Amino acid sequence: MASTTNSPSTLLTLPNFSIQTSTFLPKTSQRSIFQKKKPFNFNSKRVVSCKASNGKQNDADHTSFLNRFDRRDILLGLGGSLYGATSLVRDPLALAVVPIEPDLSSCGESTVDTGKTCMNVPCCPPKLKDSKIIDFEPPLGCKIRYRPAAHLVDRDYLYKFESAMERMKALPVDDPRNFMQQANIHCAYCNGAYSQVGFPDQKLEVHYSWLFFPFHRMYLYFFERILGKLIGDPDFAMPFWNWDSPCGMTMPQIYLDPYSPLYDENRNLEHQPDVLVNLNDGKSVVKPKKKKEKDSFDELTKREQIKSNLYVMYQQMVRSAKTASCFHGAAYLGGCVSETDIGCTPEPRGGTIENGAHIAVHKFVGAKNPPYNEDMGNFYSAGRDPLFYAHHGNVDRMWNIWKTLPGKKRHDFNENVWLNSSFLFYDENANMVRVKVRDCLDSKTLGYDYQSVDIPWLRSRPTPRRSRPGVGR
Repeated sequence: MASTTNSPSTLLTLPNFSIQTSTFLPKTSQRSIFQKKKPFNFNSKRVVSCKASNGKQNDADHTSFLNRFDRRDILLGLGGSLYGATSLVRDPLALAVVPIEPDLSSCGESTVDTGKTCMNVPCCPPKLKDSKIIDFEPPLGCKIRYRPAAHLVDRDYLYKFESAMERMKALPVDDPRNFMQQANIHCAYCNGAYSQVGFPDQKLEVHYSWLFFPFHRMYLYFFERILGKLIGDPDFAMPFWNWDSPCGMTMPQIYLDPYSPLYDENRNLEHQPDVLVNLNDGKSVVKPKKKKEKDSFDELTKREQIKSNLYVMYQQMVRSAKTASCFHGAAYLGGCVSETDIGCTPEPRGGTIENGAHIAVHKFVGAKNPPYNEDMGNFYSAGRDPLFYAHHGNVDRMWNIWKTLPGKKRHDFNENVWLNSSFLFYDENANMVRVKVRDCLDSKTLGYDYQSVDIPWLRSRPTPRRSRPGVGR
C-alpha cells in the first residue's frame, strides 16, 4: 500500500495518557547533571549551524526547555553515568500529544558539537525517485532466521557475510543501499538532520528516549535485508556481538582482519583482544585486590573484569529495569515548542542499557582521535564501522530478553503516541518505507530471532552484606 509523503500529523488528545516514572539515583537529579554542560540550542535550522552563539540565542529565542540539551553529544560528554531521573511528563493532561515522525522535506546537515568544537555533516538520504512512501507490512509466513553470535560463526558463514558487505560497499554512491548511505541514516536520525512533521522548529533525535530500541531494531532489519538481497539469500542473518557473556567480551575476531570488508581503521588499538570490554564505562564495580590500587579498568584482572561486567548486566537488565520507563527511557513527545508547555519532557533520559552497556561499548571501540572519537565513539560516524551492527544486534537482543524476565511490569508501553511514532528507511529494493513503532515490537514477527546462548549474568545477583555481630539493623 502506498501513501503520499510528509502529510502533517493530526493532534491527538489523549485524556488518559500516563507514563510511569522511576528514579535510579535520587540524590542526583538528571537536570543537575545536564546543566554542568553548556546548553546547545537546536531549535531551528538557523540555530543548528555551528556558527551560532549558543548562549545568546537561547535567551533571545525563548527556545524549548527540551531543546536546551543536545542528545547527540552525550556519548562524548557524559557517557553511561546517567541514572538520575525526573518526572517524565509534568502534566500530561495539559497538552495534546502527537507521535513523532521525520519530515523528509526538511532534512539538512547534521550537527556534531562537543561544546568546544563543532562541525556540520551532510547525512541526508538521496532524493526519492518518485513521491511515494510505502507503509511497512511485516512479512507473512516467513521462515525465522537466527542471528548467530559473532564468536561462533564458521568459515562458510564468514565468507557469505564478507561477500555481502563487500557488495554493499561497492554499490554506487547515490544508491541508498550503499554502505555509506546506510551509515548516514544513523547520522541523520541521531544528529538532528530531520525536523518533526508538523513542527518545523523541532529537531528529531532517537537517542535517550523511548525511541531508541524501535529505531535501531528497524535500522538493523533493513540493513540485514539489503545484505541478503545482494547475495541472493533472503534468510541471511547478521551476527551479534555477545559482549554480555565472558566468551564474547573481546572484539570479535572476524572484524579484525585489515583486509576484510568488516574492518574499520578508526578503532582504539589499545582495546584489541585479549582486552576485555568494560561494560561500566571504564569504572570498576569490583574491589581491587590491593587497597592502594586505583579503581580503574587497566588494573582489573580478567577474572575481576568478567565479574564486574556480569554484575553490571544484572543491574541494568534485572534490578534497575523493572518497568518500561526504566528500560526504554523517557517519553519523547512531538509539539513541545516553548518552555511554557508543561507537558514537555524536561530533559532526555535513556534506559538502563542505552545509558550503560550500550554507551560503554561505543566508547570502548571508538578511536582515540579527539575531538570527535570516530567511528564508534561518536553517533554521527558510528554506522561507518561494520562492528556497529553486531554491537546493536546484541542491544536489540537485550530487548527480547528483557520481556522474558520475571516481573508483572516488564512489557512495552501501550501509549498510542509511542506506538504510532515512525521512521523512514530504504528497503532491499531501494524503496522508501515508513515504519511505525507498533510494527516492530516482536522480532519474530519480523522474521528473526537470536541464537540461543548462555546468559551468565542472570546468575550474578549480588549477595547481601552480612551485618557484623552485635550491630543492629
